[in-house]
Amino acid sequence: MRSKLGFGDATPVMTYVILYMTYVMFIYFSTQPNSNGEQSLILPCEVAVKSVVPAVKAMIAQQLVEQHGLKQDQVADILGISQSAVSKYSKKVRGYVIEVDKVEPIQPLISNMIIMLMKGEYQRAEFLQLFCQTCAIIRQTGMVCRFCRKSESKMEIRECSFCIQIRSGNER
Repeated sequence: MRSKLGFGDATPVMTYVILYMTYVMFIYFSTQPNSNGEQSLILPCEVAVKSVVPAVKAMIAQQLVEQHGLKQDQVADILGISQSAVSKYSKKVRGYVIEVDKVEPIQPLISNMIIMLMKGEYQRAEFLQLFCQTCAIIRQTGMVCRFCRKSESKMEIRECSFCIQIRSGNER
């Protein structure tokens, strides 16, 4: 069975291990010096994958259950994840490294993604563009700066303005 987002199958146990433990391993290995004794280069998108993406998926899952009355197994099918992952999102056990639900500018984007998912008929590129815009807006708030700092200790957060200056969408 393939998810509607085009991602392949994964067993629930493997999904849990990968999603839950990856962030811990990411921070650990990113702080280990490379062969030159220097920190590894960690990109902001890598940090976002471990913090922003799960937070957005959690928000979508939670709204599908609470506001749209879907059952956890239905949400799991729509998102291409396990029912236990949806349960963890609902209980705020997973996907809450950062709290994105109070970031006002992402609310319409989340709503549009939910509408697309519920209809089941959408262009993947259109969905991904909304998701990337959402991620960019969250990164612009500075919420992930502390994770970048943990992953690259020599970096001065106040001197890093990459995420704050990135553009969301097609404004390039």
